[in-house]
Amino acid sequence: MSDRILIKLGGSVITDKKADCAINHDQLSYVASAISRASTRGIVIIHGAGSCGHPEAQRYRLEKGAVAGQTEGIYITHRAVSRLNEVVVETFREKGVAAVGIHPLHTAVADNGRIVAFEYRHLEKMLLLNMVPVIHGDVVMDLSRGACIVSGDQLVRYLAVGLNINRVGLATDVPGVLDGGRVVPEITKKLAPALHIGNSLHTDVTGGMRGKINELLGLAGEGIGSDIFHVSRISDFLGRNRNRRDNSGGGLTSWEIKRGSHLCASSTICGFAQMRQLRAVTRDLGISGLYITPCRNVTWAPSIFQRGSWTTRSCLPSSFLQ
Repeated sequence: MSDRILIKLGGSVITDKKADCAINHDQLSYVASAISRASTRGIVIIHGAGSCGHPEAQRYRLEKGAVAGQTEGIYITHRAVSRLNEVVVETFREKGVAAVGIHPLHTAVADNGRIVAFEYRHLEKMLLLNMVPVIHGDVVMDLSRGACIVSGDQLVRYLAVGLNINRVGLATDVPGVLDGGRVVPEITKKLAPALHIGNSLHTDVTGGMRGKINELLGLAGEGIGSDIFHVSRISDFLGRNRNRRDNSGGGLTSWEIKRGSHLCASSTICGFAQMRQLRAVTRDLGISGLYITPCRNVTWAPSIFQRGSWTTRSCLPSSFLQ
């Protein structure tokens, strides 16, 4: 299977959250152009709702659910996010991307606010045909609450596992996860509670940055790492290629980008860290600037490190740690 990439576009990237469903067409066109130039053909796009959905969901209090006779909010909110999705898809197609919109209301079921089922066999077929599914945060039917909001970040966690995604990137309007104005280069489950991260200043019913971190830490526990970066670095993220797999289904990933591009200024969500042993190994190899990120095969201990004026990511076999 070729390299599969999942990109989440934050709602604040493609809309102006201060206005009522004001779409940022210039930003959207920039992203579409970057994706059209990507060499990888297995790309899944998930986008947030931004100002096209969050206000409606809050107005109808969909985070509380829905009951018979009070379902207008389901239609209104889904209509808003679907219209945004249509614009995203059209913009991608204008740039030559074989995009097609997918609506979670039609394919997902939740229980107590969490996805319990999502039909994605058609997404597999789309990827095999070099199509680009474009999915969005949406209102879905909930077995306990009647209805609920499923965020793009929850979709990332669920679909990255189901579709065997190799790399996950979240393009946002900030350079990474900020703690007191400083970009946090690495986040683990142990370190996350100590971070001073504010939620979005705009209407957001899905938890803001803290919600993203929680979803991505759960994903990291499944062995899939992720990067959070400013949208201007999306070409850098797309330009990295998975160049080979090992026979056990894990893999050795490798790419090189100049120092100072988004790996150096992004937050990498990590599921485990054998920091002490890896530091010893990399020190002997003359490598500095170590970060850890999970590999699909747990018998590998991956790292991101800097050598000279280049940043390189690779997986070190666990035998190096003995």
